[in-house]
Amino acid sequence: MSELGEMPRQRHDLRLLGPALAAWLAAGVTLGLRPVVAYGLAGAGAAALVFVLVRMRRTRVNSPVRGRTWAGAPLSGGARVNGPQRGGTWVNGPLLGRIRVNGPGRGRTRVGDLVVAVLACAAASALGVGLRGSAVASGPVRELANAGRSSVVEAVVTGDPQAVKRVVLVRARAEVVSVRGRRVGVRVPVLLIAADRRWLGMVPSQRVRFMARLTPPRGAELLAATAIVRGPPIVLGPPSALQRGAEKVRASLRRAVERLPKDQRGVLPGMVVGDTSQLDPRLAEEFRTAGLSHLLVVSGANLAIVIGGVLWACRWLGFGRRLAPLAAGLAVAAFVVVARPEPSVLRATVMGVIGLLAMLTGRRRQGLPALCAAVLFLVLIDPSLARSYGFALSVLATAGLLILAPMWRERLRRRMPAFAAEALAVAGAAEVAVAPVLVMLSGEVGLVSIVANLLAAPAVAPATLLGVIGGVTAPFALPVARVVVWPAGLAVGWIVWVARTASGLPYAVVPWPGGALGAMTLIVGGCCAVIVLRWRRVRMIGGAAMAGVLVAVVGLRVFAPGWPPPGWFFVACDVGQGDGLVLAAGPGQAVVVDAGPDPALMDACLTRLRVRDVPLLVFSHPHADHVDGAAGVRHGRTVGTVVTTPRTSGRETRFVSGLIMRVAAAGQRWTVGDLTLEVLGPMTDGPRLLFNDDGTTVNNASVVMVARRPGFSVLLPGDVETEAQRALAASVPHVQVLKVPHHGSRSQDPAFLAAAHASISIVSVGRDNDYGHPAPSTIALLQKLGTHVYRTDQSGDLAVTRTAGGLAVVPHHT
Repeated sequence: MSELGEMPRQRHDLRLLGPALAAWLAAGVTLGLRPVVAYGLAGAGAAALVFVLVRMRRTRVNSPVRGRTWAGAPLSGGARVNGPQRGGTWVNGPLLGRIRVNGPGRGRTRVGDLVVAVLACAAASALGVGLRGSAVASGPVRELANAGRSSVVEAVVTGDPQAVKRVVLVRARAEVVSVRGRRVGVRVPVLLIAADRRWLGMVPSQRVRFMARLTPPRGAELLAATAIVRGPPIVLGPPSALQRGAEKVRASLRRAVERLPKDQRGVLPGMVVGDTSQLDPRLAEEFRTAGLSHLLVVSGANLAIVIGGVLWACRWLGFGRRLAPLAAGLAVAAFVVVARPEPSVLRATVMGVIGLLAMLTGRRRQGLPALCAAVLFLVLIDPSLARSYGFALSVLATAGLLILAPMWRERLRRRMPAFAAEALAVAGAAEVAVAPVLVMLSGEVGLVSIVANLLAAPAVAPATLLGVIGGVTAPFALPVARVVVWPAGLAVGWIVWVARTASGLPYAVVPWPGGALGAMTLIVGGCCAVIVLRWRRVRMIGGAAMAGVLVAVVGLRVFAPGWPPPGWFFVACDVGQGDGLVLAAGPGQAVVVDAGPDPALMDACLTRLRVRDVPLLVFSHPHADHVDGAAGVRHGRTVGTVVTTPRTSGRETRFVSGLIMRVAAAGQRWTVGDLTLEVLGPMTDGPRLLFNDDGTTVNNASVVMVARRPGFSVLLPGDVETEAQRALAASVPHVQVLKVPHHGSRSQDPAFLAAAHASISIVSVGRDNDYGHPAPSTIALLQKLGTHVYRTDQSGDLAVTRTAGGLAVVPHHT
């Protein structure tokens, strides 16, 4: 990246921009559609291409050019001119539709050539999607998935396993499936979802066997099936020699950093090779809030640092112009193998190879054409990148560095030192370029990210280079590697401090409309800002308007009531993907129903609510996203009775040892102050331990309660799914507020939701969760029932309070 930023100022070559965008758009549109549609679009593009070529071939040149005329030959054979033109002579051109000269006009491409290239790339991209779609949409794996059947599968792991909440996600290539007792050979990509944590030990290229229930893939991914895996993997063979070496380097790097502080040993492997297996999820969230999450994945910046370090070492060792790029190329190949071929790594690799080829051929490297070539190449070989937000962020960040950073750097150099201008231009250009996509994803705008990146930037290169050296050294000399990574840990410690400090600042992020609407409004706002900054009078008007807004915001902050809102009845805490519900029961007192997955988040929510005493703690069911935060409820507070479901795995008991335990039963009533809780379900005769928790069984055994106090009522159904909802629908009373079951999953019974007659529905759900919660069908059903839907992932903590007009929901972003 830094090499691209140092290019002499010049006009950008945009000839590859149209073809690259055409291929990207064609793949993005056709992904998820039936293969026949992709073939149809490819055919339409090919037909249009043939039409243009025929028209171009029949065209004759007969047009004046600055007093001269060119005539005669069809464009396919080149064009001739009858005299010199500004110091050069027009000559026959070998390219269809191109007129080439040996003077200043040489290299200009006619519009026809651009149309031909755009149509060809769009057709090729659509055809590639169609071919891959046909491969995964047919065959025995998809047939088993459509039927929802189980099968014994043999597969090769193709990506690093990822732990997501309670499951492990593994990318694999199915090679053998069992169909009616017969082994059938296949070769299609599948996504494995496993509950057994032993899957985390799998390494790419390892062959495994497992039993799984196959289901059709969700969304627009080019997968033959999603496999719900039962039990641990049965390993059939070791990884390839290359992957064994890569895993040895990654494991050695983890051993080299094991003596560093916890945060440093979690972040450094992520910065060096993308290994985030030891990273604290809470720290990862702080990096995201501070706008530094790009440092935790392998990207073009990592590769640029590695290439720069290798080239510097080659220069110091006296390698010649030819040997240095070859050494850098080997380093790139080794880096990609160790870091795994993720989308960001592939994009960075292609960019690096283009730069190395430019060095070998002696031609000046041009940034924007190289980026367009990388996009075109990657989309054609892997169309699924067309809908990858990570790929889009990577491309946009690089484009910002190539287009915006040089202009801003030149302007800033007039007012500040060159090094400061360079750093500010690079950080600002990257942030501005990716802002629309980040808004689409998160519904937030970061206000501290540029400053955080400026502060962290000086430590990134030392941490990365020393981490790479430590990773290379660790397999052979672990003590030496531990010495090498110690200063790298100091650099990482600075970055961690920046992330924590920036994320903890007030208004580090501010809410913004999400989706395409949010991206468009942000772009419009940016254009307005450019207009304001460009003209003096408009600047004065804009400054006056901003001053007025600032006064209004400060005034509201000073005079508006704080958090929690006075007279609150109920709060759904933003605890991520889980439930943490609080019912006011008197001054400093509250009943807590479920505690979320994270003790720190639950503790922080209760602290904000000034809750000191919890006379009743209810666990609707013993899943981690409802009970693992129990320590946060107990932190510094008095907890009385604990109520659990009769059907339990016993998981919750380890968090509440020493407390009074009660088992809920339908018809029970609990009273705390003027708050009454009535148990509606589960309907069961006695305690029962569930040692084989298949998820749905325990969800349907959730404690279902109605809480009432004067002027307020709420239904708290835990995670009950369709079967339990149907059984309880007749006993559901009318309430004002509904906590939507199971985080808004699609397993909802319309009669159960309708029976509540709630005017307010609250979905407790985590941002960007991997379950697809809340399901669009559930949100549509709730809206059809006439209830107002609020979500903790979009609004933070949600408090229900009473106003002059009735109940109101007050959000609070943490």
